[in-house]
Amino acid sequence: MIKYIQHNRHRPIGIFDSGIGGLTVAKAVKAVLPNEDILYFGDTARVPYGVKSEETVRAYALEITKFLMDKGVKMILIACNTVSASAKEDIIHRAGTIPVIDVISAGAQAASESGLGVTPTVGVIGTIATVQSKAYEEALIQQLGSVNVIQQACPLLVPLAEEGWIEHEVARLTVKEYVHAFNDYQLDALILGCTHYPLFTNLIADVLPFKQTQIIDSAKSIATSAKQYLERQGGCNTKGSSFNCFVSDRPKRFQELAERFLGQQITKIEVVRDLDNHT
Repeated sequence: MIKYIQHNRHRPIGIFDSGIGGLTVAKAVKAVLPNEDILYFGDTARVPYGVKSEETVRAYALEITKFLMDKGVKMILIACNTVSASAKEDIIHRAGTIPVIDVISAGAQAASESGLGVTPTVGVIGTIATVQSKAYEEALIQQLGSVNVIQQACPLLVPLAEEGWIEHEVARLTVKEYVHAFNDYQLDALILGCTHYPLFTNLIADVLPFKQTQIIDSAKSIATSAKQYLERQGGCNTKGSSFNCFVSDRPKRFQELAERFLGQQITKIEVVRDLDNHT
């Protein structure tokens, strides 16, 4: 795999998500790896993933994985926590020699490196599918050993983000309602277990009952993991910086939100409605 990365260092990094949430990952990757070309796929026709079955999510994820492989990416970043919880091993198997990094492993690693002390209490907010999978709990135990994990599903936050209601009063009230689940705990850290959720960081920080709680951004965590991996393997690009977007529906809405979140103009967004037959 090292030789694969070194030989293909000038190929793009593939990032995919159920919708716009993975743009938080793309932005974080651009910040730490400014010379990398990025190919982003947002499955805007089938968002949200968090309320769907594991079998359905796995099927969608493998279709997108093949699409990214056909586009010649050198690395795949699973920017969707629901996919990471449901289909990570299947994607790794399908990707073969192409390295795959997922947000759950990266988020758990970030928590372990943040100096939380002995037997910390860590909160996790995520989609219904992510919370029910207990994937974060397993990853945190693997990284930290002794840890108390408190989880809360926040299913309304993804559709709010997809509508661009980031600072809307409805979003504030929704976040406050969900965070009430942590009122009886002094959280050492709170993991934003969905890449849509960093868009609500300010609201979440404002309503957290214990102000010393560290907020761990899964988007920044996976970007850091990608940088560390490429640097170790000698696979960093020095000549890129392009950003190409593919979506399965609603390109104009995606462009509007993407430009707002990324703070840059996106000149081309291609709609892919048939992943199996796209070339």
